[in-house]
Amino acid sequence: MVHIVFEPSTINVLEKSFEVDETMKGEIIVVKDDFMLGPTQNIYEPEGYQARKAWWQKVLELSPYVDQLNIVDDKMTVHNLKKQLDEDSEETVWIWMGQNPHDVTGYYWLLQQLAEYEGRVFVLYLNNLPFINVEGGIFYPKYLTEIQPKEFKKAKKLCRPITLSEFEVDPDEWKKLCDENGTVRILEGGKKIVSKDETFFDKEILDTLGEKSVKLPRLLTTLLPKLKVKTSDVFIVWRIREMVDAGRILSEGNWEKGWKDIVLKDTKGELFVEIEAVNDEL
Repeated sequence: MVHIVFEPSTINVLEKSFEVDETMKGEIIVVKDDFMLGPTQNIYEPEGYQARKAWWQKVLELSPYVDQLNIVDDKMTVHNLKKQLDEDSEETVWIWMGQNPHDVTGYYWLLQQLAEYEGRVFVLYLNNLPFINVEGGIFYPKYLTEIQPKEFKKAKKLCRPITLSEFEVDPDEWKKLCDENGTVRILEGGKKIVSKDETFFDKEILDTLGEKSVKLPRLLTTLLPKLKVKTSDVFIVWRIREMVDAGRILSEGNWEKGWKDIVLKDTKGELFVEIEAVNDEL
């Protein structure tokens, strides 16, 4: 069997689970792009692919991850997977999905490309299934990396073939989302994805920033764990840079030298200081 996951960090825990249950042992393939974010219109066509690549180049600019764009080649990953399935009629695919928009949008992007292999493609969706954490308590994981390797044996029971109906309906749902072409896609429950615009996280960014000057790394350390919908630090920083350009956030430091010494301040706080100064003069 071939396992498909949507986070490189999942590889380690899944490989460890093979030591607990050797019947699960198989090749692990990672779909690396984050389809929760960015343009998706005409995503399977050259112009759509190039538009998405150009957007990611803009987001990754001036970040520690600027070189990562070159290692994402999911189109070739799917091409090689389909070749593997064609050459071995007994091969099956297991798609692992946590209850989060990153995994679910990855599933949507992948599914219609595997429609011809109906009956050989399985899904394991950890949707509202309780697990035991390291402290022995019950919790509902949203990400596969939250599960202990020994618990994957339990997760295996979720494995089921993707139905013919799903192969028909889910690609239509993905096409609708692609045509909407929102910059952010969130999960509302089940497999229901909703499009949002690029400002979706702005309020949480500004609320965390407050009125005091804050270094960018500290802001990220405070903000990311609190986000109601999890996303990457690089997208958050891109939104911060966009708000700096729009005059909504003040920025000090040289972005060319990295994030470490960037200092940020909400312009509302700056305006408040200016008003106080004017009042003092009067």
